[in-house]
Amino acid sequence: MFDLTDRIALVTGGNGGIGLGMARGLGRAGATIVVVGRNEEKCAGALRELQSLGIRAEALPTDVTDEAAVQRLFAQVQARHGRLDILVNNAGGTVRKAPQDFTLAEWHGVMDVNLNSMFLCARAAYPLMAQAGGGKIINIASILSIFGAPYATAYCASKGGIVQFTKSLAIAWAKDGIQVNAVLPGWIDTDLTVGARAQVPGLNERVLARTPAGRWGKPEDLAGIAVFLASAASDFVTGAAIPVDGGYSVA
Repeated sequence: MFDLTDRIALVTGGNGGIGLGMARGLGRAGATIVVVGRNEEKCAGALRELQSLGIRAEALPTDVTDEAAVQRLFAQVQARHGRLDILVNNAGGTVRKAPQDFTLAEWHGVMDVNLNSMFLCARAAYPLMAQAGGGKIINIASILSIFGAPYATAYCASKGGIVQFTKSLAIAWAKDGIQVNAVLPGWIDTDLTVGARAQVPGLNERVLARTPAGRWGKPEDLAGIAVFLASAASDFVTGAAIPVDGGYSVA
């Protein structure tokens, strides 16, 4: 029931970090991976890595905050594959500042990448999935949809929005056989959190002290949940927000 052979999976932000970790898992389960990201060089590197593992993959560099570019992206997927079974909405970023120091442009920038891109991609994926009789959408939120952070106001707000967006899509599209769920990664060792550890004094020590697993997560720790939520194993799971955090949110 976890077999993804012949499934087409599009992963935004799939050229590094959590997105690439999920892409590896989905590919190893049999899916063909479409890597999407703004940085063409990183996309090419991710593609080489996936193909070296024997995973069928292609890269379609795209700015997923651009409505017209997103429409072209999904049209390309339809033209090349005739279907889309799995969408992983993972593109994201942050600005670390006290809330009073944010400019409106910075606020909009975080919302565009983290939340608005999910709307654009989910909306574009819907007709492909509905026509096929179903599909799986996995939205990457964060445990900071549960907790606040004084240095990440826009990020926290966007991630909370993703959880509610996920619930709304799950209800709206259940009749079409589309399951929509959110994953809430904890403190995962990625380029994004390397920056956080450099900018937020004591963060590393606090994370290690609170996380029952006793370590930071790794991108590959997200592979299993991606396969579960993308496969028939989760056909009766929709609208959920699932932490993958080594126990941080319950400690």
